[in-house]
Amino acid sequence: MAPLAAQAATSSVRLLGSAALVTARQWRAAAPTATTPIHAPPAMPPAPVSLDTLAGCPPDGPMLVVDLDAASVAPPAPLDSGCTAVVVGVTAEPQPLHHPGAVACDVVLAPGDPALDALAATVTGNPIAAVALVLLLRGTDGRSVDDGLHAESAVYSTLQAGPEFARWRTSRRVRPGRAGGDPVRLERDGPVLTVTLARPEVRNALNAPMRDALVDAFQLVAADPSITAVHLRGEGATFCSGGDLDEFGTFPDPATAHLVRLQQSVGRCIEAVAERVTAHLHGACAGSGIELPAFAHRVVASPDTRFALPEVAMGLIPGAGGTVSLPRRIGRWRTAHLALTGEWLDAPTALEWGLVDEVAPS
Repeated sequence: MAPLAAQAATSSVRLLGSAALVTARQWRAAAPTATTPIHAPPAMPPAPVSLDTLAGCPPDGPMLVVDLDAASVAPPAPLDSGCTAVVVGVTAEPQPLHHPGAVACDVVLAPGDPALDALAATVTGNPIAAVALVLLLRGTDGRSVDDGLHAESAVYSTLQAGPEFARWRTSRRVRPGRAGGDPVRLERDGPVLTVTLARPEVRNALNAPMRDALVDAFQLVAADPSITAVHLRGEGATFCSGGDLDEFGTFPDPATAHLVRLQQSVGRCIEAVAERVTAHLHGACAGSGIELPAFAHRVVASPDTRFALPEVAMGLIPGAGGTVSLPRRIGRWRTAHLALTGEWLDAPTALEWGLVDEVAPS
């Protein structure tokens, strides 16, 4: 097999010349403003470098591709916050995440994986959110659930005040509020409580009333030991399509939003009683539609279920606890892969990764 650099030279995607490192001025120039056009030329992954280059001169640019199969002198070292770039390792190792150099990367791919182009497009379009995500994920192993939720919310609120989220907000029309009944339905049968998301007309999009109702439901479980099993379900075509986009950025300021997010954390409430909770998923589950159920002890997905983390494309990061719940199931590398590619993950692959525990008809 030809060296990765040689393969890159013949790729259908043109690489960023021979320069491996990007200057700080170029990194700042890559960050969009609120008026940056939504449609941009196709992104181009940077030319691959070796692990030695990464260790000796961390880049200032938003993305770096590392050839993990190239000879290196120094052993790979874990990344820290000083490397403010998304580091993508590429290796021919049959199990890429088993390569020793994976510890020095945020995402690890096989040569020729089309996900590299998707990563480059996301990082080019939203470099601030992309880098903020991987910096946060690098510290997941050393944090408690509480510390992880606090760190995630702080980063999320910071990005809410940034240019990438502002650009996303100006690109879409906010629809008027939609009235409805109770957003969550509770049904008890002896020691078993069923919690059902009940906004099927909007694919159970998570809004503030639904969030608050879920907090109340799981606080009830925590206070009542006679409830020995909880089944979390969604009514209609989809378990949960993610956060209600019409509410994004509607708080008066990011600092207030940060405190409310911590006080009314559905993820924390589920995690507190996780051993009793089974989540039953179906349909297209995006954002909070997988971030929250991933806190449950057991996750069962129907064969039609698909998963995605779309927040980086909005200039944000997962904000419903996903940078805590998903790494505990699938590791930080696959969490970053999902969030930075925006790809949909099918149920069999989710089972293979450990994102769900069983695939069965609902």
